[in-house]
Amino acid sequence: MFKKILIANRGEIALRVINTCKEMGVKTVSVYSEADDKAVHVLNSDESYFLGAPEPSESYLNIDKIIEAAKKTGAEAIHPGYGFLAENSSFAERCYAEGIVFIGPPAKVIDSMGDKITSRKIMNESGVPVTPGLISAEADHNVMKSEAEKIGYPVLIKATAGGGGKGIRVVNSEDEMEQACTSASREAANAFGNGEIYLEKFFTKARHIEFQVLADKHGNCIHVLERECSIQRRHQKIIEETPSSVLTPELREEMGKAAVAAAKAAGYINAGTVEFLLDENNNFYFLEMNTRLQVEHPVTEMVTGIDLVKKQLEIAWGDKLSITQNDVWGRGHSIECRIYAEDPEKDFFPSPGKITYLDEPKGPGIRNDCGVYSGFEVPVDYDPILSKLVVHAETRESAIDKMIKALEEYVVIGVKTPIHFLIDVLNSNPFIKGEVYTNFVEKHFSEWKPTSTNVDIAALAFIIDGLTSNGKAKTTGTVDKQQTPWETLGNWR
Repeated sequence: MFKKILIANRGEIALRVINTCKEMGVKTVSVYSEADDKAVHVLNSDESYFLGAPEPSESYLNIDKIIEAAKKTGAEAIHPGYGFLAENSSFAERCYAEGIVFIGPPAKVIDSMGDKITSRKIMNESGVPVTPGLISAEADHNVMKSEAEKIGYPVLIKATAGGGGKGIRVVNSEDEMEQACTSASREAANAFGNGEIYLEKFFTKARHIEFQVLADKHGNCIHVLERECSIQRRHQKIIEETPSSVLTPELREEMGKAAVAAAKAAGYINAGTVEFLLDENNNFYFLEMNTRLQVEHPVTEMVTGIDLVKKQLEIAWGDKLSITQNDVWGRGHSIECRIYAEDPEKDFFPSPGKITYLDEPKGPGIRNDCGVYSGFEVPVDYDPILSKLVVHAETRESAIDKMIKALEEYVVIGVKTPIHFLIDVLNSNPFIKGEVYTNFVEKHFSEWKPTSTNVDIAALAFIIDGLTSNGKAKTTGTVDKQQTPWETLGNWR
């Protein structure tokens, strides 16, 4: 096994990798920018290496500096986490050229799966069903109109490169096509340096279901069950769970086999995710393949007991998979909520700033992959994810109850978070019934505001505190002032 690896990332995912490396006896090197000199991943790694200014191009996206850090610290391999350079084929190729192991798939696989047109062609040829639409990039909006007429509106205009919800437009009629194509192409060019777009069918009532896959260098490939990822905002997931409440054992087996076929067709190695759309008639279609560890991987770990980061390191080292498909089975139900520094009242706009106080929920079946602490300054430069709160219980109903309780106990002061929004989603009848689709937030929570009940709870807490604390306010951790009950419950106005 590797003696030392470098983690080319930050925050909670860097700490996640560090924790598994500690269990395996592998030394870790963290990298950091000026904005992250006191970040949790820097404080927990065996060594740290300064990259430069906060701008990603000067730090976490600077390939030369990261390769230099690996060489100077003697790291044998690099784990990219997710985001930043995780799906950058040039980075993977550079690692190979420098004699450093890239903990992920080969560069050519990242290239082929990172381009949605190429990946659609590969899946078509291997018999994996893909969403109806074009299998080539198209710049002429008139051609787009013609294709849309064939498959029927609404349709999606999508960037051929990149992800994260950028370069995507829903088109409901012919009149909207030209403007949608222009704006999607412009956004894609700005985000990915590639303005190519294509068209595919948009399903108004569809689920986003993905399958985790593991593939080694010896031809072995398995799936590690599914994740339901339909609760999204701006085409990005915010709540994930497993198992999906809609999959029958037969459908799960069929989709799992398709995911393995997709990975094999791509020549995949290491941990990856095959994403599908499932329509209301239970027809599924290949959406894309993410050539990295997913943000939501903990729910899979909770129900299967498989450490996916450990498997990544073992595969990268050259080991054969130690488990077969028959060894994979789930126990109970797991849900993950992403905790961002963002304001759900303002279209989830980022909310950077200083976390004056943080109190994490604890208890049996609760896991919080957290990358911040009391006193930490959330930078404006990076994705504002603070943590991933994960629960595990015997049933979906119990998991929902446990997650709501955990969220109610989660205190973050100083920045806005979607904690109360997430509680309301989990408490909603559609979610409880399992009626979750990719348009869930827009349909049920487009005008969401904190309820008066939340304010009533804060007032009640104030009264209880006054009756039980003998007038003495409590201070905890690194708080630099006395906390009132209003503050300990979050951003109240």
